[in-house]
Amino acid sequence: MAREEDLALLREYTQSESLIRHMLAVEVAMRAYARHFGEDEEKWGTVGLLHDFDYERWPDPPNHPLKGAAILKERGYPDDVIYAIKSHADYLEDCPRVSLMDKALYACDELSGMITACALVRPGRLRGLTPKSVRKKMKQASFAAAINRDDLTRGAEDLGVDFNEHVAFVIAAMQTIEEDLALVPDEAGN
Repeated sequence: MAREEDLALLREYTQSESLIRHMLAVEVAMRAYARHFGEDEEKWGTVGLLHDFDYERWPDPPNHPLKGAAILKERGYPDDVIYAIKSHADYLEDCPRVSLMDKALYACDELSGMITACALVRPGRLRGLTPKSVRKKMKQASFAAAINRDDLTRGAEDLGVDFNEHVAFVIAAMQTIEEDLALVPDEAGN
């Protein structure tokens, strides 16, 4: 599983730069958690990077992520990588999140989207973004309305981490690739 191959597969199926940035955000968070838990960083990174690669072509459940899972199987990806990707979809009842990798993907997926949304409305983007700020935005139902707030908190709970610490951890991971995520502070930011 070479990252270059993962990126080529991602770009073969995904044109949307915002969706690609989302997968890069989840990848960097997954890699950080793999280091934190002493797990395989490359494998966890692959899971984060490819979890939505099929979404643009097949957005409707259960095609996403099942179409992608079939493509990954054809290309020889490990079963645990494929399973983790399938398990991030709540509607696939036969794929409960079992492993730490499964749980980390679910915990990082929607949260990275919420963090991105929060960062985009701040001059400093990710810099200076705090869990308190994210929680405040979560209380505004109209803000990033497509993100299920219960999924955010349940993800951290299932992973066994404090929600505020989880938010801070993912923000810190995303800050390491702020340019790739198009989240560099604007000129008014710091």
